[in-house]
Amino acid sequence: MNQESDPFSIAIDFPQSHLFFPNIVHWVLLILALSIALVHGREIIHHVQGWAESYREHGLDYDRLRLFGTLGLVIAYFLLMNWVGQLFPNTGMGFLLVSMPFMALLSLLYVHDINRKKVLIILANAIIAPFMAWYVLAQLFFITLP
Repeated sequence: MNQESDPFSIAIDFPQSHLFFPNIVHWVLLILALSIALVHGREIIHHVQGWAESYREHGLDYDRLRLFGTLGLVIAYFLLMNWVGQLFPNTGMGFLLVSMPFMALLSLLYVHDINRKKVLIILANAIIAPFMAWYVLAQLFFITLP
């Protein structure tokens, strides 16, 4: 019996199979975002416009360094992960080599009362956590990482 005509066989295009679930997630997130914007759009706009006045009235201000530092680090993380991942295809090195400095810099951005002990803990965590995630996902379970 021909495998293509067998109703119980599945043909998987492995070079493209990793794109299946991210495409589903993208569309679901887009639909949910549009739904939220349609249902609560006016409330959100009024709420955001009231932030500046509310902060000034109560003498509060937001931490610009942490806000924009986080946004910059997250954007750089995703761009660099893709770029480094293309240098070492199908190894997960993009994830591993970019996650370590990302975690270290993000942790240093948010730490209070910095001292030597905290820096050593941050650096140890920034090395060990991504390495363990990379090892379990890419090496043990053969999950493709960028």
